[in-house]
Amino acid sequence: MVQITCLALLMRFGLHYLAATALAVEAAVLHNFVWHERWTWADRLGDNRTPWARLARFHLVNGGVSLAGNLALMPLLVHFCGVPAVPANAVAVVACAAVNFAGADRFVFSHTMGASGNGEEASRCA
Repeated sequence: MVQITCLALLMRFGLHYLAATALAVEAAVLHNFVWHERWTWADRLGDNRTPWARLARFHLVNGGVSLAGNLALMPLLVHFCGVPAVPANAVAVVACAAVNFAGADRFVFSHTMGASGNGEEASRCA
């Protein structure tokens, strides 16, 4: 909802839908990182990486997927399919969601270090 709401607001203020999409993706990436850091994978923070290092990895993985996916799908849906920008963005968000979740799970908040930082979690899951 963060991305779609930001897109709608930015477009209401006159920003082109692609520029608004890029800014809305960034807002959603930052929001999602905080959410994941505090709740989704809070038990996996014992890997000795700083929050800034995790944020950088999150931006590379989720930000990259979201930005590329949204900026590829939005023109396709808006220009070629005639879908209004906000519903088109909802489709793009859903299309990127599973890849983003898997990327965060595997590459940013990985099981391999577990909560204690000694790899116990990985051996129990294997």
